[in-house]
Amino acid sequence: QVRLRESGGGLVQPGGSLSLSCAASGDIVYIGTMNWYRQAPGKERELIASISKTGEETYANSVKGRFTISRDDAKNTAYLQMNNLKPEDTAVYLCNAIGNYRLVYWGQGTQVTVSS
Repeated sequence: QVRLRESGGGLVQPGGSLSLSCAASGDIVYIGTMNWYRQAPGKERELIASISKTGEETYANSVKGRFTISRDDAKNTAYLQMNNLKPEDTAVYLCNAIGNYRLVYWGQGTQVTVSS
């Protein structure tokens, strides 16, 4: 079984930055594409950033130019660098990963609150 654990969330002022991590552990055979989602209260879960096994990055328009996704396969970890944060970025941030046989693994999320 593969487990994902997010870390790095917290409270930040508008215009500030945070860096999130998503570490995979357990019986890892293969980790393919890794994704970051977010879910704000009363809203649907939103895919905001993806990074393929080969390092190809894609972003939602809402975060493009402000967020950067990266990965370190030696550490089985994905990262999300978030800059110029806005109050509307407030949400629970979750990561998922596509494993062997296209199994999908999810973390439990980390809260990001952007407020003055």
